[in-house]
Amino acid sequence: MELFQIGFLSFRLIDMLDIAIVSFIIYQLLALMKGTRAAQMVTGLVLIFLVAFIAFWFQLEGLSWLFTNLATIGFIVLVIVFQPELRSMLAQMGHSRIFQTLTKVEEWKSLGEITQAVKRLSELRYGGLIVIEKSTGLKNYIETGKELNSNLSSEMLTTLFTPYTPLHDGAAIIQGEKIAAAACTLPLTQIPRYRRLFGMRHKAAIGITEVSDAVTVVVSEETGQISIAYNGMLEKDIDRNEFRQRLADYIKK
Repeated sequence: MELFQIGFLSFRLIDMLDIAIVSFIIYQLLALMKGTRAAQMVTGLVLIFLVAFIAFWFQLEGLSWLFTNLATIGFIVLVIVFQPELRSMLAQMGHSRIFQTLTKVEEWKSLGEITQAVKRLSELRYGGLIVIEKSTGLKNYIETGKELNSNLSSEMLTTLFTPYTPLHDGAAIIQGEKIAAAACTLPLTQIPRYRRLFGMRHKAAIGITEVSDAVTVVVSEETGQISIAYNGMLEKDIDRNEFRQRLADYIKK
């Protein structure tokens, strides 16, 4: 569908979509390069392209010959020079929410960190309650605790649940590769049999899975037993050596 026409040039709806997509891609590339060495190098490349344009416009044969020959190997040179930046950019794209919803990651990076932390908490018999957010947002529950937005590590999780520290009570909520918040309050399970059998930590672990698709890991303070809650159900007393695989199975559901 033609929107308007300037002289012999017509502007269609598909052209508008084309421009919007190209603009978005350029914006995202610039955003990814912001604050890196690549941002400074791009400025230099823009100057080179400007000189090349002037050379071709004014038919400067010597410069035109130089830039023409450089263009044949320019792509390879750019890939070599920008290798660290390109690797970082592709990694960030892979971690974006858009790509995570389109692709199923076989091995979640944070799985190892959570596994190490849970095993350590179990050995020390430190009570722990870890909520792993999936597609259902947990913003309401994040706001009940202390927002952290810190990088996920086993050391950080273990420290959070060390007894008598300010944030050891309540749940830690994980979003992607981040610990979103700690000391969060969760809803208790409404299933009668669970309410009779378990303490507050286990009730909260099951309760949050009744109102979301989150996966919850709970470590008993009394026994050190590891349990996983999902979809209103609780799998108790998981062997430490099998925990990583069991957690991976629940996350993939």
